[in-house]
Amino acid sequence: MKKLFVAVVVLFGTINLVYAQGARVGVKLGTNLNKISGQSFKDGFDLSYHVGGFLELDINRKWGIQPEVLWSQTSTKRTNFNAIYPTEINPFNNNEKIKLDYLSIPVLLRYSVGGILTLNVGPQFGILLNQDKTLLQNGETAFKSGDFSMVAGGQLNFKFLRIYGRYNIGLQNINDIDNKDKWTNQQIQLGLGLRF
Repeated sequence: MKKLFVAVVVLFGTINLVYAQGARVGVKLGTNLNKISGQSFKDGFDLSYHVGGFLELDINRKWGIQPEVLWSQTSTKRTNFNAIYPTEINPFNNNEKIKLDYLSIPVLLRYSVGGILTLNVGPQFGILLNQDKTLLQNGETAFKSGDFSMVAGGQLNFKFLRIYGRYNIGLQNINDIDNKDKWTNQQIQLGLGLRF
């Protein structure tokens, strides 16, 4: 009972300290329009989703930092894959649609333009949570376990509501088979956030 009391006191003390420093916590969800660039996949954007949480830390009235943790899905379709990779290496098991789930961690610099508009820019680190084992006959992974990208976008900040849009451009080749075809993620995110 004593440990629980101490934990509750520490938790409330930390929350009060965070709020005193100009920090806000919230959750967000939205849609992804994404594609994997490369000759092997469909040229065009597919719809998927993301959900997660964010922390807004103010440095001063204009500048701040916004780290986030998101579960983000990427989906696409293969098109020219068998022309690049022979069927004895890649039978695909008739799987045309590819879905990748990432734990995305953007760390964004925030700049308040004035009023309700904030601009965001920064790096994003992605950890692949699932490996599509049907892609290769021998069960090896087709996609690298991590991704690195840059994020730029804007956000409308109301009292408790956040409305945002951003563009993510992958800077790393996520092809884990070979170097015949370079694959990079691209993503447009639109969504809503709720600040606590």
